[in-house]
Amino acid sequence: MEPIRLLLLDDHVLFRESLGRLLASEPDFAMAGHCGTSAEALGILQKTPVDVILLDYDLGDDHGAQFLEAALRAGYRGKTLMVTAGMSATESSLALKLGASGIFLKHNSPGSLAQAIRQVAAGEMWVDPKVIQSLADNVSFREEHNLRRLLTEREQEVLQGLFEGFTNKEIAAQLGVSESAVKATLQQLFQKTHVRTRSQLVRIALESSLGTTRR
Repeated sequence: MEPIRLLLLDDHVLFRESLGRLLASEPDFAMAGHCGTSAEALGILQKTPVDVILLDYDLGDDHGAQFLEAALRAGYRGKTLMVTAGMSATESSLALKLGASGIFLKHNSPGSLAQAIRQVAAGEMWVDPKVIQSLADNVSFREEHNLRRLLTEREQEVLQGLFEGFTNKEIAAQLGVSESAVKATLQQLFQKTHVRTRSQLVRIALESSLGTTRR
């Protein structure tokens, strides 16, 4: 199995070098490079295959959204995981709309980051629960009310389970229903949102602020 090739873009030298060494020690990761500016990262992308970019949003004179747009124009079609100390709801929403596959907050453990990278590389979303809550809190009452009318209570519960990274079996256990009932609810959500996969469902739910409030 080929390792997941990573590019780390962060303007804090100590952090990125330490994180680069840590990630390189994982048997299924390979560092394609690490750098502190968008220009350096774009240069690496032109020469080296990259599966997942680990991108800080605050890059000093630059920011992550600008890099995401530039990478797309340059032809990058891999995944991007934001690895950041914090982003506003507006910044988080913009990053997701520009194609980021997840948002990871730096206060989490290295093990959690490795898990997030693997999940994003596999084509899934990974968004920190605090970011989800921030996005939900940013929705106006009227908009939230109109959006939530689209979903039944059970659909909102299953969607919340997806946000928190649970499997169908885990969601079923949490709700006290059968796994087949969860699968049926997922199909209803797919039909309502016109998507085909769990990852697409999470993305459109976040972008549309369909998220439910964490209990």
